[in-house]
Amino acid sequence: MSGRAQSKPISSFKQKINKKKTLKEKKNITASIVLYNEDIDELSKTIDSFMAIPLSKKLFLIDNSPTGILKNKFNHQDIDYRFNAKNIGFGAGHNTVIDTIKKTSEYHLILNPDVSFAPDVIPTLIEELEADKELAMIAPKVVFPNGKRQYSCRRYPSFSELLFRWLGLELQRVKKGEYRDKDLTRPFYPDFLQGCFLLFKTTDFVELGGFDERYFLYMEDVDICKRIDALGKKKMYYPYNEIVHNLKKGSSKNIKLFFCHFSSIIKYFKKWKIQ
Repeated sequence: MSGRAQSKPISSFKQKINKKKTLKEKKNITASIVLYNEDIDELSKTIDSFMAIPLSKKLFLIDNSPTGILKNKFNHQDIDYRFNAKNIGFGAGHNTVIDTIKKTSEYHLILNPDVSFAPDVIPTLIEELEADKELAMIAPKVVFPNGKRQYSCRRYPSFSELLFRWLGLELQRVKKGEYRDKDLTRPFYPDFLQGCFLLFKTTDFVELGGFDERYFLYMEDVDICKRIDALGKKKMYYPYNEIVHNLKKGSSKNIKLFFCHFSSIIKYFKKWKIQ
């Protein structure tokens, strides 16, 4: 699904025309999806979305599932399936492709297995990345399957805000943390962007060393955005395009995922010395 432009994007029209002439010549857009006992039909929609983009590409499927039943499910010359035989975690899974993409990729997409999007989304986001040398990462507007907005761009959280969010309390503090006080119909540079769909310049993702593997699951997207800040680079929220994300909110439904999320939050606040 592609959002409609509501005003002139940040990069100029002339720049976009020039970029479109060269985008199809590039052969170095990569993406990685970390899998764990995924719904095949839903995953197929995500894979189809990426494979439909009008660029040369390579998709890495990093399977953390107990069995490699997906090994022969997605046979394509542009798909590289990697079976880990154990659950090594979200960030660690994505990091397994770093040595490969740093030699072959100019742009790298961190992609969830429950996302779908139109073919023009990634080329448009690449144009924005190319227009600003200080821009390391970009993400579009995110909506639920019913079209309702997901507040995917956030301010760096306090512990109390995360607690209120868990409890489902839409207090003013939670709303402010979701930038509801801003005009979310226009691009801007938020503190962090949720990790279901993050498009990086590969050089920046490699320089960051990928995700911090101390986070098994959750908070690694917040952490990598703080490290982008430390590089002196920027992250952009770009709402002129949108993707559909079938958000599961697993940590609010599964006790194991709840404790995993809580553990990651503690690690995050300790690492960044946030009181």
